[in-house]
Amino acid sequence: MARPLSEEKRDAILAAATDAVAALGTGAPTAKIAKAAGVAEGTLFTYFPTKDDLLNALYLQLKSDLHGAMMATYPASGDLRARCRHVWDRFIDWGVDHAAKSKAMRQLTVSDRICEASRQSGNAAFRDAETLLKDVMAMGALSDQSIAFVGAVMQSLAETTVQFIEQDPKARDRYKRAGFDAFWSALTKP
Repeated sequence: MARPLSEEKRDAILAAATDAVAALGTGAPTAKIAKAAGVAEGTLFTYFPTKDDLLNALYLQLKSDLHGAMMATYPASGDLRARCRHVWDRFIDWGVDHAAKSKAMRQLTVSDRICEASRQSGNAAFRDAETLLKDVMAMGALSDQSIAFVGAVMQSLAETTVQFIEQDPKARDRYKRAGFDAFWSALTKP
């Protein structure tokens, strides 16, 4: 009878994969991931039958982690700007506080190794944030643009904000505010 899979080993593999993908991209060798996780490469494939299965599981875990961070203590009854600022601040904080996760997420998001089902599942968790973004978009010049375009603009501003915070951590609050103000202005100005 097969031994039950250990959640600790699975988590260790995913953590090692996060670091490896952040450093080396999706081409990171499974042998390196297994070694960093403290398991044999065969054990890695017991948990994830293929490397693509591992990358898709990592993508979904990172999406879930990011969504949880963004929506923690979400002020559902606050005004639109306050709710948007809350999501922005949590998004930036997650990117700064979890640099390897953020970098791995960027790598996985553009990878053709992430299947459509994983993309749809990962994005489904963000429907609440998408609704918020659509509400803000309706106010300004980008109202006729796709949510994908506006999301990409937000992502670019967020990545720039995170990069500047990494270079000058003491200016974290100033950069978060400036990044949000630029985003808010882009969305709400006619």
